Amino acid sequence: MSLIQNERTKLLANNLDRLSTAFIAVGVLGNTFNFTPGTSMILPAINITAWIFPAVGLHLIARFVLGRLRS
Repeated sequence: MSLIQNERTKLLANNLDRLSTAFIAVGVLGNTFNFTPGTSMILPAINITAWIFPAVGLHLIARFVLGRLRS
């Protein structure tokens, strides 16, 4: 039973980590491509930061989930 539980735990951690990568792609790359020269950089910087913090949080949660693996 612990082998099945370990695989489910790894699957959950992988999904959380992929979601954090998607947050980076949407938040950082999306705002980078949306930048128009001559505009203020403050709002895009705040928007990018607002996407990075949840991405880091999801990644840390995935690491925590991996700590639940059984031997």
